[in-house]
Amino acid sequence: MTQSENLRRNGPLLGVRVVDLTAVVSGPMSTMILADQGADVIKIERAEGDFTRHVATRRGGHSASYLNNNRNKRSVVADLKNPDDIEMIKSLVKTADVFIQNFRPGVVDRLGLGYEVLSALNPRLVYMSISGFGFDGPLANKPVYDPLIQALSALTTVQAGSDEERPRLVRTILPDKLTAVQASQAVTAALFARERTGQGQKVTLSMLDTVAAFLWASDMNGHTFVGDEMEKEESQSFHDLIYRVSGGYLSISIMQNKHWEALAQATGRPDILEDERFKTTELRDINRHARLELTQTIVQEIDRDTLLAELEKAGVPCAAVLTRQEMRQHPQLHANGMIVEYDHPSAGRLRQTRPAAVFHGTPATDLRPAPELGEHTDAVRAEAQSGDAS
Repeated sequence: MTQSENLRRNGPLLGVRVVDLTAVVSGPMSTMILADQGADVIKIERAEGDFTRHVATRRGGHSASYLNNNRNKRSVVADLKNPDDIEMIKSLVKTADVFIQNFRPGVVDRLGLGYEVLSALNPRLVYMSISGFGFDGPLANKPVYDPLIQALSALTTVQAGSDEERPRLVRTILPDKLTAVQASQAVTAALFARERTGQGQKVTLSMLDTVAAFLWASDMNGHTFVGDEMEKEESQSFHDLIYRVSGGYLSISIMQNKHWEALAQATGRPDILEDERFKTTELRDINRHARLELTQTIVQEIDRDTLLAELEKAGVPCAAVLTRQEMRQHPQLHANGMIVEYDHPSAGRLRQTRPAAVFHGTPATDLRPAPELGEHTDAVRAEAQSGDAS
């Protein structure tokens, strides 16, 4: 990195260099998190570039998907079938802190970029591999995309609400993005361990494992007690906490007794407190269908904004259901300073979110647009040749 570029970087990972051989979303989003936190992320791309450079929703020759997952990186074009380019990557690894890839299992080994090879060059290297289904087993070498992970992880049946309903995809690529967050956390944990031991390590992460672990926290209770597993999942109350009201929709989330009591007060229905089916948290959970139907009946004729104001006044956990446009314009997002705008040299004015975590001691405030394909090839190749680790 040139001195002028180095001066522009900041954040808690300032000085950390990442060699990034990932593509599409899970890997690139994870390395963008690291880049947003100050790391120098060198994205290695083939001649045609990351697949997401070519998808729809475009302006100025750039896709929104690529721009939204590759901010703050440098782009280098390399041919992974060319021995000279493989040597160039190995040279970069010698001065790197992290190497991250999401090829199918076995591919990096055939390229000569496996863990054993690279860790011999740099024992302090944190080597992160991301896979879809896993690194061994019957599905390890199958092609993978987000909907397949949603299907195999049971996320689609969780989203359906019960085993008897038609499975449904979550309408966002949750496994990809959740894996990205998990990968970035694992990388920084490994870097922290290296500070204590002086040694790097290999870290492996699959999308399937990430979603399974994610679901277990709240959606696998019926499979937690060995010997008492549920044969069929019944509808979960968290699935349908969206209520149609006059003029729109609200989400109302009743957890504690005080919330149920506050709902009764806010809607003028003290009689529901005498219903034996809903006297306790456990009973409200057991009788969730009846509770949800009753709540819908109570609120359906009330104006959305009026009801929202009354529920908030009474202390009922609630929120308006927003469209994407309403969300980005909501005053709470603006109070958080979450929505930012800056200029891309060819795509024009961009609107994105700032990094979610705010580091008050080592602020990461520098946002650079996603790079043009191969924009930094010459500079990075020169660094690899000279062994520059700055």
